Amino acid sequence: MDSIITAILLLLLALTCLFLTLSPRGKSRLPPGPRPLPFLGNLLQLHSKDMLTHLTKLSKTYGSVYTVYLGPRPVVVLSGYQAVKEALVDHKEEFSGRGHYPGFFNFTKGNGIAFSNGERWKVLRKSSMQILRNLGMGKKSTEEHLLEEVGFLLEELRKTKGEPLNPTFVLSRSVSNIICSVIFGRRFDYDDEYLLSIIRLTDDNLTILNSRWGEWYNIFPSLMDWLPGPHRRLFWNYRRLKDLIYRSVRDHQASLDSSSPQDFIDYFLLKIAQNKQDPQSHFHMDTLLMTVHNLLFGGIQTSEYRRRSTTWWDDSGCRQRRTERPCLTQML
Repeated sequence: MDSIITAILLLLLALTCLFLTLSPRGKSRLPPGPRPLPFLGNLLQLHSKDMLTHLTKLSKTYGSVYTVYLGPRPVVVLSGYQAVKEALVDHKEEFSGRGHYPGFFNFTKGNGIAFSNGERWKVLRKSSMQILRNLGMGKKSTEEHLLEEVGFLLEELRKTKGEPLNPTFVLSRSVSNIICSVIFGRRFDYDDEYLLSIIRLTDDNLTILNSRWGEWYNIFPSLMDWLPGPHRRLFWNYRRLKDLIYRSVRDHQASLDSSSPQDFIDYFLLKIAQNKQDPQSHFHMDTLLMTVHNLLFGGIQTSEYRRRSTTWWDDSGCRQRRTERPCLTQML
């Protein structure tokens, strides 16, 4: 019996040595970096609570461009102004793509503007920017919308009659109304259930994605799909938000005036109609729903992001500097 146990332990030891020898870096053309462990990669060397410090320390050993493994996935790290400028400015075309981010991609399936790549991304980005310009983005009319919303915000604050309050939620609803007016062509009352549902779903997903559960899902999506936990709520929230957007799209379809589009959804519906004969078109209902979802998440996330910036700075491990700016690792 003892000999069998000994044989099993020796076999496990041999397999471990074999895995360590046949590391994924063996035949790779990736930049140098710390040697990864099987399955775990360099996770034991990179603690999410202090990621920026660990990445900076590794750059002193391996240079401004090096590779780490987040689980089985290789990630090339650019450290320092010159390396980032060379990649994102001097070679912006080659580095314009999005990496695989399961927390989003497993829902969007590459549709929408935020996590698409290649020709689809170029077409959707160009069209979305043109639509936003048509709606006054960057023009005087945008300022008028902002001032109008400020008036509603002040009115809401006056209702407190000088009593102490936590302004977080009312400010979130105010900022969220700006992107909603662009997408849906209308603002919502601060107690409107449609607006509140969008904010709650977006806020919950933002919390999950920035938690340890979200981090592990993006590193080991196939494994985490089988495990219970808060990450499973992520895609329920996505589907619920998609249903809310689709409900609004149906209302827009019923009232659409092709000669006078009023908002982002109207313009996109006209693009779908114009390209319906093209089987290769990137304008269809899925890209509309995902693009609207991306714009909502980005607009509302920005307000949530800014109000949580101090907390996020702490959560990313940068405790030695207290500031209102979010940590760079969170921004990227």
